Amino acid sequence: MSLQKQIIERLGVKPLINPQEEIRKRVDFLKEYVKKSGASGLLIAISGGIDSAVAAGLCKRATDELSEETGQPYMTLGVFQPYGQQSDIADSYAVAEALGLAHKAETNIEEAVDEISLEVEHAFKSLGMPRHISRGGKGNVKARTRMVVQYALAFDLNLLVVGTDHASEALTGFFTKWGDGAVDITPLSSLNKRQVRELASHLGVPQSVLDKAPTAGLWDGQTDEGELGIKYSDNNDYLEGKEISPDIREKLERQYLKTEHKRSPIPGI
Repeated sequence: MSLQKQIIERLGVKPLINPQEEIRKRVDFLKEYVKKSGASGLLIAISGGIDSAVAAGLCKRATDELSEETGQPYMTLGVFQPYGQQSDIADSYAVAEALGLAHKAETNIEEAVDEISLEVEHAFKSLGMPRHISRGGKGNVKARTRMVVQYALAFDLNLLVVGTDHASEALTGFFTKWGDGAVDITPLSSLNKRQVRELASHLGVPQSVLDKAPTAGLWDGQTDEGELGIKYSDNNDYLEGKEISPDIREKLERQYLKTEHKRSPIPGI
């Protein structure tokens, strides 16, 4: 079996999907997990991008149905987590409004991230290596700080933290270990980016979000495709079993193997 086929099988991506069926399956998955866990609902960080918008739409349907079916109140909490001034924060609020989210909160992570980064720089200095924390290093601090805040909220409100990672990100390892990859449940994990977009059109995601270039929002001007040097169209085609340029296929597979530690359990002995 080729590595491509092994990856597709492991990540569970289908070459074609029925969006309505996928929505139904994933909403039911969320509902069942919430009931089994005894949680009071779901927490989803809404970045203003398409992945979190789709995940939020699934969460809202799940908790609305649970509330109606059980007569008990279940919550979907949407959390906005800018670092200082976020230029597209309006998109996060637009998603919440389009989905009818009654529960939402904004938690600005700037002061916490800057304090952590300063402590890292103090450590560099004590090692005799005075330097500023790197852009990538600080980006990871941002992602991990967001999760610390999410879990603090989720603990006191008895909520499950929902992730937005999908197969296109898993293929390239394009997520922060113990950052946005540290969640309780991932309702998008067997979809590629193209398929996430297919679900979005059925969930009422605002057009402004649909039209945006994908970005992790870790620094100004950062985009997924620009950072990886791989187009999502090629990533999607690869996961759907299609033929792509040999050079791009090799690059994707090299990236997959390099980031295996992100997808694997913690090794031990």
